[in-house]
This record gives sequence, C-alpha cells and structure tokens, in this order.
Amino acid sequence: MAKVNIKPIGDRVLVQHIEEKEQVRGGIIIPDSAKEKPQEAKVIALGTGKRDENGKVSAFEVKVGDKVLISKYGGTEVKIDDAKYTLVREDDILGVIG
Repeated sequence: MAKVNIKPIGDRVLVQHIEEKEQVRGGIIIPDSAKEKPQEAKVIALGTGKRDENGKVSAFEVKVGDKVLISKYGGTEVKIDDAKYTLVREDDILGVIG
C-alpha cells in the first residue's frame, strides 16, 4: 500500500473501504452504481483527537490498521492516485471487527 499524504484533523479518521468481490446474481453482473456502499473499512490514519469542553484531547478508540464498520452514509469520499478513501468522524465508526 502506498503512503497516503492526508493527515486528518480533530476527531476525523481516514479509512479505506474493503471492497467485496464482483457481485454476480443469476449470471448478471451488477454495475457499480447499483451496488451498496460497503460498510467495512480499514483505518489508514487518525486525526489529532477530539477536544472536550476543557480543551483536553481524548484518545481514539481505534488504531491504524483496525478493520471497522462505518455508518453507511457517513463521511466524505476522497480519491488519491486511483484509490478511494473516506474521511469520517470517530462517531461514524460503529465498531471494530475481530
């Protein structure tokens, strides 16, 4: 995997979706536009941390390399060198897999 030059800020996390294999149903290939957005992703980079009302930075509950479930419509998609990533808030991460 190539090094990504995005450093999230605040409580944001950069994730890369884990793509499922090509979906074929009854011999028909489903086009990308009709596929559901995958909810499994791998954590690529962490932001600087969320600050509470006193200015103290809270530690992230996930770490780089974790496989996570993210909310279906959360985050902002970015494309770098033909690879798609999503910037999500830590609150958009539903859980860690495994």
